[in-house]
Amino acid sequence: YGSVAEAMEKTGANVSVAFVPPKFTKDAVIEAVDAGIELLVVITEGIPVHDTAEFWAYAQNNGNKTRIVGPNCPGVISPGKSNAGIIPSDITDSGPIGLVSKSGTLTYQMMYELRDIGFSTCVGIGGDPVIGTTHIDALEAFEADPDTKAIVMIGEIGGDAEERAAAYIRENVTKPVVGYVAGFTAPEGKTMGHAGAIVSGSSGTAAAKAEALEAAGVKVGKTPSEAARIMREIVQNS
Repeated sequence: YGSVAEAMEKTGANVSVAFVPPKFTKDAVIEAVDAGIELLVVITEGIPVHDTAEFWAYAQNNGNKTRIVGPNCPGVISPGKSNAGIIPSDITDSGPIGLVSKSGTLTYQMMYELRDIGFSTCVGIGGDPVIGTTHIDALEAFEADPDTKAIVMIGEIGGDAEERAAAYIRENVTKPVVGYVAGFTAPEGKTMGHAGAIVSGSSGTAAAKAEALEAAGVKVGKTPSEAARIMREIVQNS
């Protein structure tokens, strides 16, 4: 197809996944937004932050009709129903857990560890400093989803997204939430992996994020496996 709009017209598509190189991603996103695509998953990593900020603002200023997931993310999967991105489709079954994660690899690990219980939807939001769909957006969707009975939230060092999510959980989420924050041993001032994962002083540390989540009633695992065990106990005892 010559364009996103043409593909939508001929196929009825309402979801697009962008794999294009960083240099061309901004133009690809703007094309998809102009076409009115409902969901756009941006897999590409290494996109300049100002490009992401520009295309995110463009989407907001054009009616906010396109939900952007990413960039630098693995995508979205509802096991047994749909898969938009690069998440392996056969590592878990459908079930009652919703998962939102900054880390793609930890998304896969959590899905595998809780594969016998299963997931309603798993959302990898990406770890860049500027992203589209946030922890809070996913939490809001899971709270409203009747198929989701409990939520796993995976964060990582840097920024204040997890602290803001903790405040949202305290005020708006009634379902049990289990958390894990990657980077407890990260040295101060070190960028770890994702571009957004940088710590300055006590701001953005894993310990500070875990403390904020625990204060909001979230049970936080010190490792991904511990978080999985906590969630298993919650589901089995509910």
